[in-house]
Order: sequence, then structure tokens, then C-alpha cells
Amino acid sequence: MKIHSRSGLDFMERIQREVTAPRRDPGAADAHYAAKLTEVWERARQTPAYAALGPYSAAAFRDLPTTSKDALKAHPLAYLRVPVDAGLKYYQTTGTTGVPTPTPRTARDMIANTVSVAEAWRPILADHGHRALILLPSDIVPVADLMVGVCEFLQVPHVKAYPYTTGISDWDRIIGLWEVFRPTTLFVAPGVLLELTQVLKRRGLLPKLSASVDLLMLLGEVSTPELRAMTGRWWNARVYDASYGSTESGTLAVCCAEDRLHLLRGAHYFEIADGDTVRPAAAGRDGRLVVTPLNNDARPLLRLDMGDEVSLTGDCPCGDDAPVVTVHGRDSDGTRIKGSRVRTRDLEGVVYADSGVMGYLIETVEDGSWARLLLEREPGTDRDAEAGRDALIQQLTSRRLGFRWDEVRFVNRLPVTTKSGGSQKSWKRSNFRVVGEGAPV
Repeated sequence: MKIHSRSGLDFMERIQREVTAPRRDPGAADAHYAAKLTEVWERARQTPAYAALGPYSAAAFRDLPTTSKDALKAHPLAYLRVPVDAGLKYYQTTGTTGVPTPTPRTARDMIANTVSVAEAWRPILADHGHRALILLPSDIVPVADLMVGVCEFLQVPHVKAYPYTTGISDWDRIIGLWEVFRPTTLFVAPGVLLELTQVLKRRGLLPKLSASVDLLMLLGEVSTPELRAMTGRWWNARVYDASYGSTESGTLAVCCAEDRLHLLRGAHYFEIADGDTVRPAAAGRDGRLVVTPLNNDARPLLRLDMGDEVSLTGDCPCGDDAPVVTVHGRDSDGTRIKGSRVRTRDLEGVVYADSGVMGYLIETVEDGSWARLLLEREPGTDRDAEAGRDALIQQLTSRRLGFRWDEVRFVNRLPVTTKSGGSQKSWKRSNFRVVGEGAPV
């Protein structure tokens, strides 16, 4: 994260103070939010979408309808305060749930998001002698740039190497880099981690290369506790679900050392929507997450309804009193299989409960009435035990998802698109294949 002006440095120091200030005193928290909400409200009034707003007041904020993600995606330029070419960096969402959304970010956007995440991760990453290998794409989504900025801010040595940049970096080059750099931390998409593990197991290199690694930070895709437990055993490392957020909103929650996601409440004002009722976020509340990012500069957003159903809890053993968020996803993210609507987290909780699975592909007919699950077997696995594993997966699928597979089949290799990770991976596009109108014979 490079800062080129005194004003940029002053802003960075201001954000650092804001996100590290304790929130236990209700009076201090109220004053913080009142000041920040006034600022973001005034920035929002400079956009076409919010131009009709009057001056800020707490009552005006409470009465403001939520902003839906559908509205944002339908008219993304209407929510911009600056022209597209006025940002320091230009991003787009991946478009896995619709048309990609143009998202320029100014220097202030970049600084605020980076500092918020870095300070939350400081207890995990700083002053522990970490060396980070960033195995994430750095193209038109911000995830790898953010990780680079966090490492620079915390002075963590790092290198960025994405294995799917054809002709530039491949597994051979990454292995050669690894033997010299000896990373202790991987920032990696779950699918990429599975593919990397498979490559290293086949080459007999996993024990050697995993010896230096003690921390796996998974991000860019959904990860489940079952997948984290499985990969943690393979790598003999701690595995965290590193963050939650979106390209439009920025990072909303980051992990602690207990592998729980804490809301970044110094950088955002959070609310919970239950039907038409919207209340401030607090431990014990469930509903759709509504967020007002307090530092968004290029695209100030007010009461953005993320559409994700979440549960908030407290009393994390790590000592952070910011609410812990569990993201359940949204019903629209599911895909209908044999009459049941299945979401990524639900299915992967079944697939990766059976350790030794390196990936999966679902084959269905057009109407979803027939479905087969293909599982990539771990190199060197006992094939005689696969009948028992088949039965376990059928049992878990029936109990958790409400249907049985017409067939479960183990294969040696699946298409690399099922695991390419980050911006290259869409669950509905890469983990599903329609095979015809009727069930295969």
C-alpha cells in the first residue's frame, strides 16, 4: 500500500485510530457512528442515486429505505460519486450472480479497507516472522491487491504467484519459488488449495513443502468447516475462513485466531433486517445483513442490504467483543437438485465431511430430476473403502439436503475449472454440468 502525500498519510493514521478504538463505551460508539454517518451521508448526496436526500439526521437515516443489491447492480453508475476514470484503481465484481458491476476505488477507498483488515489481522500476522505466499488472482477483482496491501502495512514479506496465469506462473515455478522463499502463510482460494495439495501429493512433495507452513488463510470463495478441517490435517496447519465481504462494499468481517468472523464495526455501521424491520446489529440477532460502509469514497452506499442471511453471536474466546457473524447465504444462491434447493456451503459440508476428497462435480439432467456426484479421489487412497464412503455421503446427503444421489462415483481427475479458484470460479458454472434431458443409461 503506497501513500504518496501527507494528506494520504494523515488519512491512514485517522482510519487506524478509528478501527482500533475500543467500542465498549456506548457513548464513544454513538459519537463515532454519528460523525461517520454524517460524512458518508454527505458523500452519498453527491451521487445520482441519493441526490434527493436532505441533510443528515439520525431520524432521516432510520427512515431511509434499504438499498438492494439488485438496484445497485441494475444501475451501478448511479451510485458513484466520482467518474469511473477518477479512481486510483478500477475493479469489477466477478459476475457470478449477474452482470459484473463496475467498481472504481479512490486512494482513500484503498487505504481505509486495507488498514481495517490489517489491524484486525495484526494479532495473527504481525511480529510472528511470517512470510506470505499469495495464491490468488490479481486481475479485475481486488482480493490479491488487498492481501498485498495488508502485508505491506504489517511489514510481512510476501510474494504473489497465481498458478493459472498461463505462460507466466505454473506449478513447477511455484514449487521452485517455494523451496527458496519457504512461506509460512498461504493466502489462497479453497479450490486452488485443493488443486495444489493434489499436485504435491502426486509428486510426493507435500511433507517437504508443508513443513514451513503453519497458517492457511482461505478467501475468494466459500469455505466450510469440513473443508478447513480436512486441509488442516493434510498440511498440519491452522486453517481460517479469512474474510467476508464484497467488491462493492469492501471487507465486512475478518477472522480471529479462533477461526470466527468478526464484524469490522469500526469501518461499517451494521444492521439486521428481519422482514421489513431493520434494527442495529447485536449479538443474538438473526436476519439479512444491512451495511453502511463508513469509509467508501468513490461509491458511498447507505443501508446496503447484502441479501445474505446471517446469525450474530458474542463471547468469542479470542477476546474481541465485536459480534461474530455466521453467513448462511441467500436462497437465490441455491441450485435445485432433485427437488431440493442446495447452496454451496450445504453441499460442501457433505462432500468434505468425508476426508480424502480433492474436489467434486455435479452432473444433472435439465430438470434436475436425476443427479450424479463425481468425487476426485485423494492420490494413494484405498479404493476398496470407497463403497463405504459412498454410503456415508448418501446418508449425509439424505439427512442434510433431503435427497439421495442416483450415483456417486470416484474418479482420478476432474476438470481444473472445478478448482481454479477466486475470480475464475463460479460454483454454478464450474461445479455443475447438465448432461442431457433424461437420465444417462
